[in-house]
Amino acid sequence: MTGRGPGRVAAWAQLLRVSALFTVPGDALAGAAATGRVPTRGTVLAAGSSLCLYEAGMALNDWADRAEDARERPERPLPSGRIHPAAALAAAGGLTAAGLALAARAGRLPLATATALAATVWSYDLRLNGTPAGPAAMATARFLDVLLGAAAAGTAAPLPSDGAAAPRAREHRVRDASRARDVWGAAALMGGHTLAVTAVSRRETRGGAPGVPLAALGAVGAIAACTARRRTPPALTASAVYAATAARPLLHAALNPSPPLLQRAVGGGIRAMIPLQAALAAGAAGVRPAVPASAAGVRPAVPARQRGTGRELAAVALLALLPLARRMSRKVSPT
Repeated sequence: MTGRGPGRVAAWAQLLRVSALFTVPGDALAGAAATGRVPTRGTVLAAGSSLCLYEAGMALNDWADRAEDARERPERPLPSGRIHPAAALAAAGGLTAAGLALAARAGRLPLATATALAATVWSYDLRLNGTPAGPAAMATARFLDVLLGAAAAGTAAPLPSDGAAAPRAREHRVRDASRARDVWGAAALMGGHTLAVTAVSRRETRGGAPGVPLAALGAVGAIAACTARRRTPPALTASAVYAATAARPLLHAALNPSPPLLQRAVGGGIRAMIPLQAALAAGAAGVRPAVPASAAGVRPAVPARQRGTGRELAAVALLALLPLARRMSRKVSPT
């Protein structure tokens, strides 16, 4: 590596695309909210794991694309010589190990989910990037990231072993099925948005046809309509911010699919993940106890009203990250 001090820090910030880091923790919050639970220690561990695996993917991506970047983006840290390729590869391996270690602290299911996420990230960077399967792989990574947050949210309290356990077990199965639908639905929306943004990014350095950003614009509209269905003030606000953040640059790119406008659309799409996560967190359906606490003999871990407040606070906190991400993206490009 060449350069020391601020120049070295700037090179690593560019390599790791630190302005995009603001889009990562919300996956864990959205996954936890979809389970009907407030953020816990497991959520913090899941968010930390996601951050490490995301940055591992950034470093590995530049290592794998160093020959292409030398032709198309010679100012990137590796082709410009500011970071040695071996250092980038070592960073990718170390960050992957750290991400898996954090997930292991959250439990076996989070570790298994994080392992699948890490495998997807490495497969994309080393094999699938630049192939027709690339956008689907990126969407799968975001999908798994939301599932990681849900897996780390914890498990329900065990049912008491008395004569009424059978009907309660049926009610718990219904409740768990509803939770599973919420989790998979939130993960699918994040994955769908990622699929659309990644498809646009395929032509960001060369330009392309207007059909791809136009299709992405349609996807954003459909996703915003889904997240606004809860009709709570936080969910409606976050959905509107999501649509505004993603739609305007996509419309400009559809009208003029030049490299600068496509890059702007991709950057807007990346930042739009933050209000989308906020909308998912705020709009997650609250899960009520299947039976009254006194009848079940189990006190709910968190009251329903507190769960709702926790989701709204999480949504507000995520929305507060958006101006920070926008300000940081002026210094370090997220693409």
